[in-house]
Amino acid sequence: MICKMWIGVSNMVMRQADINRVRIAVNNHLGNKVIIKANKGRHKVDIAEGIIMETYPCIFIVQIGNKSDDTMRILSFSYTDVLTKAVTMTLC
Repeated sequence: MICKMWIGVSNMVMRQADINRVRIAVNNHLGNKVIIKANKGRHKVDIAEGIIMETYPCIFIVQIGNKSDDTMRILSFSYTDVLTKAVTMTLC
């Protein structure tokens, strides 16, 4: 019983370490252009090009489009979205 609890705690620590690794990687590319593929479910995938604007403890913000145009959008994603591959990012 103790071994099972230890394995569970160990896996939780590993997951937190993975989230921290994703958080650091996103923070290192702050201000860079990225191509984002977001899985919306039911075989729907949104693809957009944007700039990583801000990072927070649980989410990061990506600006899609230009401020000069009326097409600018602000999207937020969680680090767990990247970890679970619901969102993939590629540097431009």
